[in-house]
Amino acid sequence: MKVHEYQAKELFVERGLPVPRGKVATTAEEAEAIAKELGGAVVVKAQVHVGGRGKAGGVKLASGPAEAKEKAAAILGMDIKGLTVEKVLVTEAVDIEEEYYIGLIMDRASKQPMFIVSAAGGVDIEQVAATTPEKILKLGIDPRYGVKPFQLRRLAFSVSQDPAVVKGMSQALSVLYDVFMKSDASLVEINPFVKTKDGKTWSVDAKLNIDDNALFRQPQIAAMRDLAEEDSDEMEAKEAGLSFVKLDGNIGCLVNGAGLAMATMDLVQHFGGMPANFLDIGGSSNPEKVVTAMKIILRDPQVEAILFNIFGGITRCDDVAAGLLKATEQLDVKLPIVARLTGTNEEKAREMLQGSALVPAVTMDEAVQKALELAGGAQ
Repeated sequence: MKVHEYQAKELFVERGLPVPRGKVATTAEEAEAIAKELGGAVVVKAQVHVGGRGKAGGVKLASGPAEAKEKAAAILGMDIKGLTVEKVLVTEAVDIEEEYYIGLIMDRASKQPMFIVSAAGGVDIEQVAATTPEKILKLGIDPRYGVKPFQLRRLAFSVSQDPAVVKGMSQALSVLYDVFMKSDASLVEINPFVKTKDGKTWSVDAKLNIDDNALFRQPQIAAMRDLAEEDSDEMEAKEAGLSFVKLDGNIGCLVNGAGLAMATMDLVQHFGGMPANFLDIGGSSNPEKVVTAMKIILRDPQVEAILFNIFGGITRCDDVAAGLLKATEQLDVKLPIVARLTGTNEEKAREMLQGSALVPAVTMDEAVQKALELAGGAQ
């Protein structure tokens, strides 16, 4: 789960971290009123759950209330990477002299929280890592002992010798670690963390991603969830007990088990195709789950063929077959469907599907190749 910049900043402020004053507006008139209240120059920032807002035109400087109204009107309603801007954060502008990147992620390789700092703030950290990796500094933290003050100072000194920056960044890094650990985060970052010309440091941006599996014990953060920012198909799938992620290909995949789903997608690409989604119906499916899964896949205009790859262990193949038949009866299915059902009750499932329009397959290779053929070949 992602939260908006202004929400992440609220968590920072609770812990004493300096951030520029600001408020959220949903109309241009509200943005004008906020700018008038703040006084002076302001920054109008789109609040959407994607990066690259500045490059997309979603972050604009305004000299005063009238210009803030104009900039907000231009940003509200914008489409940024498929998301419509419904609100903007109007915040004090600061006179930036230096920019830094500071962040904390859950590093899967070392199985521990990992600090990342860089003097190259204000730009895509992924680009910096790819082109000038020597500018990226990392430090893993053993969660058994937590982070120590000397480690924070060492990180800060590694990117700046300025006492003001070292002091401010050490505090910010401490806050990041506290937020990260107490909110079950997978990522928390400030980009840029800045020093102004008067020698002060500010966190002028904030990003926070939370592990969905921990939301049951994070009521404060769960309440921040903005459903309008989340993919409606993914939300519907989640409510139905399905795991769904939209991708960019043309082969709709419906599989049981995450490992088999990944292997299926790999095989689609191996034979020259592209999967349109990751969709795992889980280990104890029922016909209604299959119907819901079909509805979600059929909404994607890019899908040209649907591939069912079911290995029946706990999942019964006849349950899946029943769901398939029910879906084809209820829905206007015009796409070819390839079905590989093997495992528990596979013979019964095959009997149920005899005479239907579904294309049977025995092996994974056969199923994927038939799906690609019916979709018109590799993309």
